[in-house]
Amino acid sequence: MSARDTQRVILISGHYLQSEGPGSYHHLATVYWELGWDVTFVTAAISRLSRWRGDSRFEYPIFEEANQFVTVRERLRSFVLLTWTHPGKLPTALANRLAAPWFRRYAHSPLGPLAEALRDADLIIFEGTAVLLLVERIRDIAPHARLVYRVSDDLRRLRVHPVIIEAEQRALPLFDLVSAYTPEAAQRLVPFRPVEVHPPGVDKAEFDRKTSSPYGEMPSAVFVGASPLAFDPDTMALAADLAPHVDFHVIGQTARAFSAPNVTFHEEMPFESAVPYMQHATMGLYFASPHHGPLGESNIVAEYSYCRLPIVAPSDLDVGRPNVCLYERGDPPSLRRALADAERMPHDPAFADGVLSTQELAIALAGDSLSVR
Repeated sequence: MSARDTQRVILISGHYLQSEGPGSYHHLATVYWELGWDVTFVTAAISRLSRWRGDSRFEYPIFEEANQFVTVRERLRSFVLLTWTHPGKLPTALANRLAAPWFRRYAHSPLGPLAEALRDADLIIFEGTAVLLLVERIRDIAPHARLVYRVSDDLRRLRVHPVIIEAEQRALPLFDLVSAYTPEAAQRLVPFRPVEVHPPGVDKAEFDRKTSSPYGEMPSAVFVGASPLAFDPDTMALAADLAPHVDFHVIGQTARAFSAPNVTFHEEMPFESAVPYMQHATMGLYFASPHHGPLGESNIVAEYSYCRLPIVAPSDLDVGRPNVCLYERGDPPSLRRALADAERMPHDPAFADGVLSTQELAIALAGDSLSVR
C-alpha cells in the first residue's frame, strides 16, 4: 500500500458507471468517493461482439469513451475496457469447445492506460465476469494492491462460457479477500480458499429519507431489476392474473413481454427515483429467471428487506429471510398463496436486521490494512 494521503480504488464491473438504475458497484463507488478515495470505475466484459448481440450498454457512449479515462468529477473517473470480443456462452457445447482457445485470449487484452492505474492502486475489486481471466495478469501488475473478489452469482448457473468458470478457479488463490453474499455462495468456493460472508450493502441514507407514495389506494407490488436474466415475465403475467386487485409495477425492464391492466412497466430510472416505489409498496417481487439463481441474499432482497417489505420469491432461489413468501415455479396455487400471504404480512422493522449499509460493506472490503478516512 502506498503512503499517499489519498488512497486509490478500482472497481471492475460489467456495469457502466453513468447508467440509469445504479447497482451495488455504483453505490460502492459513491461510498469510497465520499470517504475521500480516488475512484476508478472500469466497465469490462464488453466488446464489439456485445453490440452485435444487442447489449443495452451501447445505449451509452461506449465507443466514444472506449479505452480512455473519462473524468466524471474530481477523484472519480470511468474507463470502458472495450475489446473486439470477450467470452460469452454459445448455443452448443461444441461451439463452446471450439471457441475456448479464442476466448482465452481475452486474458491478453490490451489494457492501455489502465495498466498504470492498476499499478498505482491500493484496492481492486472484481465482479464475477470475464474479467476473471485478467486476474493473474493484474496480480503481476499490482503486486502490492489488495485484490478482492466480490462473489454475487454462482457462475455455473449463469449463462457464462466455461473459460470464465475455469478462470475463477485459477484466480481464487490470488485474491486477498473473497467476499460472498451468502453462506451458500461461500460454501461453493470453500474448497479453494477461505471465504468471508458479507451481505449486500444498501444506501440506508437514501432509504431513510421521507418521500411521497407513487401508488394509489390498491395494494401495490414492485419489481426492480435491470438485468433481463433477473426477470421472469411469465410469472409476472401470472401474478397479475391471479391478483387483479394488486397494482403491479416493474422497474428497469424496457421490453414489455405482455400487457395487463394492473401492470405498469417503467424504464430504468435513477436510484433515487426508484426508492419511493420500494418504500411505499405493499410487497416486493423477486420474480427472477430460473437462469439467475440460486442467489439468496441479493442486493434487491436486501433493499426490499431494509424497506420492511414482504418478498414474494421462488423457492429455488434460497432466499432465507423471515419476510419471504415462497412459491413453486409453474404452480399457480402456490403463487396465489404467496401473494396473499405477502399482502397480509405486517411490515416488521425486524425485516431489516442484518442488512449492511454500503459504507459498512466498503470498509469490510477495504480491510483493516487500509485506512478509511
